[in-house]
Amino acid sequence: MNKKFFRSFSGVLAGVLLSSSSWAAAPVTKAASNDAQFETLVDDFVFGTLALSPTTATASGYHLHHGVSLDDAWDDFTAAGIAASQGLLHDIDARIGRLDTASLNAEQKADVDIMRGALGASKLELDEIQSYRHNPTTYVEIIGNGLYSPYVLQYASAPERYRHIINRLQKIPEVIRQAEANLMDAPEIWNRVAREENDGNVALIDTTLRSGCPTEARMRYDQAAAAAIASLQGFNRWLEDHLAEHVSDWRLGKDLYAKKFRLSLATGKTPEALLAEAEADLVKTQAEMGRLAAPKSVEQALADVARQHATAATYMASAKQSLAAATAFVKSKDLLTLPPNANLDVIDTPEFMRGVYGVGGFNSAPALEPKLGAFYWVTPIPANWPQARIDSKLREYNDSGMQHLTVHEAMPGHYVQAEYVNELQPRSRRLLRNIVGNGPYIEGWAVYAQQLMADQGYLSDTPGYRLTLQKQLLRVLANTILDIRLQTMKMTDRQALDLMTLSAYQETEEATAKLQRAKLSSCQLPTYYAGYKGWLQLREHYQAAHAGFNLKTFHESALKEGAVPLPVLDRLLN
Repeated sequence: MNKKFFRSFSGVLAGVLLSSSSWAAAPVTKAASNDAQFETLVDDFVFGTLALSPTTATASGYHLHHGVSLDDAWDDFTAAGIAASQGLLHDIDARIGRLDTASLNAEQKADVDIMRGALGASKLELDEIQSYRHNPTTYVEIIGNGLYSPYVLQYASAPERYRHIINRLQKIPEVIRQAEANLMDAPEIWNRVAREENDGNVALIDTTLRSGCPTEARMRYDQAAAAAIASLQGFNRWLEDHLAEHVSDWRLGKDLYAKKFRLSLATGKTPEALLAEAEADLVKTQAEMGRLAAPKSVEQALADVARQHATAATYMASAKQSLAAATAFVKSKDLLTLPPNANLDVIDTPEFMRGVYGVGGFNSAPALEPKLGAFYWVTPIPANWPQARIDSKLREYNDSGMQHLTVHEAMPGHYVQAEYVNELQPRSRRLLRNIVGNGPYIEGWAVYAQQLMADQGYLSDTPGYRLTLQKQLLRVLANTILDIRLQTMKMTDRQALDLMTLSAYQETEEATAKLQRAKLSSCQLPTYYAGYKGWLQLREHYQAAHAGFNLKTFHESALKEGAVPLPVLDRLLN
């Protein structure tokens, strides 16, 4: 799962709007003038968005806005902050409406499609879904990200970055006051996960950040940390004692879900249509697994594969080994030109994100500072787990399962895709297609990469690797079915767990974690299947339209466009 997508643009924005003339360039010709005006519009949208969300700005490599440091600030959830967000959306929407679309080239029309989708999603969030009123993890994860990004991204010297961290620490009590003023109710599971992730924030401040603090800043850090920790601990008590008395449903319901689905996926399909396709493909994939497993049953064959796994102590090392193997294979097959930056690290998933990232994820290098770190997160197995939970996790992420995870998250999945978009020009287009990148494009590429690697012979001599791929595809299908049926059709927990364990052969530990994730998010889980199908269809269309089809050329052409909606990408390439 790609963190840049999951941390959706459609969350609340806050800050100071850009003036519409902030980025204007002197016109030379009418065509150049039109291009400059369009680029100004995109600049105002992306840099205005970042100025309104300082935590996202830091992670994207945007540090100063009109001379004001964004790295010292938090997203503003006051009434004025919400109004600023709505003002930006209204301004950009009105300016798009005044465009002479007939004069735009294909890339500019694609940018307009992306902006319109993002604006629609943000309006839906601010006006109707309103997570800032119902979801405490909104605040908890912003705080975690806002502290972790300047710690892990070396965009400046350690003393300078710790100055930003300390300034943000000092302002945490105000963020908590805004949270408590805004939150009206919350589903029990959102409340519980917020408290768990908030404990991760406390640990981040009390241990991780404290241990890395330069000596000269230690006194200021300790003072700011004490007040921040007290505020976060008080927030947990408030969540447990006060907000817990006001319980709401985590389901979006059919109408809101359909609106969000259309804007988030941008495939042109309805939830009902995608659900029907997924349920039909589930049956076909089960049959293919039966063929691959014969003469054994699928369960017996998967059990054989599951016995080959790392230990809890060697789990992280196995992820690093799988990355080296996948990288060597991609190079040997020349599937695409690999990114030139040696900036990918395999690290533990931060504690404050483990509620959603129970297995792992990917966090790309900042779009404006692409030479900085990109991170393949692997969530460690807790030492205090009972042995049964540990064994279940290791069986699910056995040697083949870990290889598939690495292909998906890193090589040639999310990491390679993100590195390509971070080279896109002009800068405004790079940011646009990065911070509001299309989910099916992003997750679909990662699933497509799994299929591609297997088709090209990766680990063809490893028993069960191909069978495990089919199990991975079953998971993708189950993700879609879960999300649509849980959010709109009152699917029960028991039905969800049975789908995953009985129909998709998942371990209990994996299924339980996925059910939690499905309740914490909406319209993200279907992006894998919708995107996977979209990438396969895109390749088919490209092959038909280009004589002398070359797989490497196709991959590079598609990745160089950035994360546009797949129907738009089809239009750009064909």
